[in-house]
Amino acid sequence: MLEYGQPMHSFDYRFLQGHKIIVRRAKENEAITTLDGTPRALHPNNLVIADENRAVAVAGVMGGENSEIVGDTTSIVFESACFNGPSVRTTAHDLGMRTDASALYEKGLDPNNCIPALDRACELVELLDAGDVTDGILESRHFTPERHRVRLETDWINRFLGISLSEEKMKQILADLDCEFEGDEILVPTFRPDLVHKADIAEEIARFYGYDKISSASLHGGAQGKYTRRQKFESLIGDTMLALGASEIMTYSFISPKDYDKIRIPQDSPLRHSVVISNPLGEDTSIMRTTALPSMMETLARNYNNRNGSACLYELATEYLPTAEDRLPEEKLKLICGMYGEGADFFTAKGMVESLLEKLNVTDWAIEASPAEFSYHPGRCASLSLGGKPFGIIGELHPEVTENYGMDCRVISFTLDVDSLFQNSSLEKIYRPLPKFPAVERDLALLCDDQIPVNTLEKAIRSGTGDLLERIELFDVYHGEQIEKGKKSVAFRVVLRSADSTLTEERITRAMKRAVKELEKAGAILRS
Repeated sequence: MLEYGQPMHSFDYRFLQGHKIIVRRAKENEAITTLDGTPRALHPNNLVIADENRAVAVAGVMGGENSEIVGDTTSIVFESACFNGPSVRTTAHDLGMRTDASALYEKGLDPNNCIPALDRACELVELLDAGDVTDGILESRHFTPERHRVRLETDWINRFLGISLSEEKMKQILADLDCEFEGDEILVPTFRPDLVHKADIAEEIARFYGYDKISSASLHGGAQGKYTRRQKFESLIGDTMLALGASEIMTYSFISPKDYDKIRIPQDSPLRHSVVISNPLGEDTSIMRTTALPSMMETLARNYNNRNGSACLYELATEYLPTAEDRLPEEKLKLICGMYGEGADFFTAKGMVESLLEKLNVTDWAIEASPAEFSYHPGRCASLSLGGKPFGIIGELHPEVTENYGMDCRVISFTLDVDSLFQNSSLEKIYRPLPKFPAVERDLALLCDDQIPVNTLEKAIRSGTGDLLERIELFDVYHGEQIEKGKKSVAFRVVLRSADSTLTEERITRAMKRAVKELEKAGAILRS
């Protein structure tokens, strides 16, 4: 096989029942134990080599244990065959096997190489004095291997490649590849089954002519490629994350079932229902992820263990959610970011999210504490929503999660649903002229329960002031002896401005009164 590129197999003659070799399809419910000692159930589409009663080898893949050469073997049958490449690949895939033989057959072999390889094997037996070769070869041909014919179209090849080469030079190149000619037809050698079209011939000529000698040329035609709105949107997310100091990573979509335990997913969670890979490379890549958090944690842990003091990484990761049994999974694109080290805390991550949403022009989003997230610290986690529908989560990972990944530090992460962001974003920029009229500032000192989020108070102020609100700034949050236990004092600076006139005290007062009423509904009162 190594010398001629032709896989071969040998059988112990006494184990071939009926002393016959038959090439056929596997029978229904037929099985074979291959030379690696593994029992394998065969499919009726699988090609096998059989004796009179049973399969003795998987054609083009591996021999069977029931006919292998053993210590007291005296008579051996050599088999050299040329099997159909797609058939061998299908069989190897069905059985979850890949051997040196199947790798060669898949690429297509020369049927005229079987006899020379067989003769060479017999020659080696005699040269090594390993046995006596008997006369005669039993040969079975299911087709006559004739040379494929392709017309040599010199003008077309020159136009196709953008060169100017004579017919004689082209023939010389092809003759060096063992091609022969009958008139304007090329007789392709049987060991080159890939040469079936005039474009294949042009490729061989270009290869020997020299790619460096072929001048470059622009594409012809009026079609112009451009990004779709979705592509521009995803590109903007990437550019913004890079500008915020994160580095992009790309991870595999395959994970291990054990990863769900490492991020503390409950046993009854639907996230544990994953698409299972039928032919995985190993247990660590045996299922399709339903969450991208394990992939991010693996990368962060690798950086941490390589003594990188800090890291801030992001990925536009695809998650795969199973649907019906006979349908493809639902693919959800998520933006996930993870960080540790200097400057990595909840508020840094929250600031990154706010900057990203502002850049994407996503408005009217809400944030609230979410202590029930299984992978996150119960007191340092928040959920994000748009119109009452959750679209993301942000927080510090649970200490057990970081410990499971061998990290002795705080890890902050946030995940956003890209589809939800896309549906609620607007990439169109609206020009607003510089203001002509002065702004007015008012400070609001509020007293409310400690559990009320500041974001809730901001929304109440925005609702009350309406179009007059230009900017709102939080400048103080106070807990202390001067305030009742369980309460907090929150102070905002409210900037009001009208686009068409100077604000009167009456309009300002009305706007602030509306804001105070909305704040009272939200559970806050003016601090006296």
